[in-house]
Amino acid sequence: MMQAGPQFNVMGGAHQMLTDPQQSETPYADLSPDLVLNAIEAQGYRCSGHLLALNSYENRVYQVGIEDSRPVIAKFYRPGRWSDAAILQEHAFTAELVEQEIPIVPPLADAGGRTLHEFSSYRFALFPSQGGRWPDLDKRENLTWLGRFIGRIHALGAVKPFTQRPSLTPKTFGVDSFEYLLEHEFVPAHLVSEYREVVGDLLREIDAAYARAAPVQLIRVHGDCHPGNILWTDDGPHFVDMDDCRMAPAVQDIWMLLSGSREEMSRMLSAFLDGYYDFHEFDPRELHLVESLRTLRIIHYAAWLARRWKDPAFPRNFPWFGAPSYWDEHLNTLRQQRLVIADPPLESR
Repeated sequence: MMQAGPQFNVMGGAHQMLTDPQQSETPYADLSPDLVLNAIEAQGYRCSGHLLALNSYENRVYQVGIEDSRPVIAKFYRPGRWSDAAILQEHAFTAELVEQEIPIVPPLADAGGRTLHEFSSYRFALFPSQGGRWPDLDKRENLTWLGRFIGRIHALGAVKPFTQRPSLTPKTFGVDSFEYLLEHEFVPAHLVSEYREVVGDLLREIDAAYARAAPVQLIRVHGDCHPGNILWTDDGPHFVDMDDCRMAPAVQDIWMLLSGSREEMSRMLSAFLDGYYDFHEFDPRELHLVESLRTLRIIHYAAWLARRWKDPAFPRNFPWFGAPSYWDEHLNTLRQQRLVIADPPLESR
């Protein structure tokens, strides 16, 4: 989710690149307000000088004022994270969705049809500014409305695979994350033994859940479909931030919209599927994966923070990460997941 951060009021000026962001452990060190505005003006826009930083830690995202027009959103991709081909495949998937009139915010194309740009070694894309609020998921009709649109996204996502983007699997989100945290000694020494035991148990339960859900079909999904990436207006939802789109089970775009007690989540699932089934089939065996995917996200999130820790924005915005209290809480959360991960799957009601 992107929220308002520090605000600048500057005009573009000369800027010399001091480091290669592709090789730097601090890849955004030279991404100054001047450089951001110069990059956008190089695309033919006349910036008003108003620049609002939005809270997006993986990339750098800004709302930029444009003279005599609506603001644009500029997303500067984290150097080294995605290849150009992977970013362009994200853009192509978004274009497919827009062509089917699915309400998703697409990147803006220049006169030559290009959506990915480069300026002073930084790659970026521009998006129209889209207002909205978080969806009210307590309303059954809103969940059904979301179900219809996500069903349409998945119907298109199932037509062909991504070839340049990763898959969400127990290895990529679980095993690789677990091993990174241990290898780089982020887990406090006195917790390493229990951490190995708890995560080892969870990974075995996750493998068992995937076996119960087999065969698990991976399709193109949004990948990070939490309420903060859905902007709601009087006309309904708009989906934003396809940066994490990947191959994954369809339920990956569903479970993050469910919250509360087991009974409440079952009611929410029922309302959601009422709309989803209008456009796409859903394999109920995938409900075996809900707590597994939740667990994988918990492990992956800790590893994501660890992998980005040398970026100065992370210690500044996540000062609690790495403290003993953080790891105590993290391990306790995993213990709780160990208690529920093998429970019977949710049932829609």
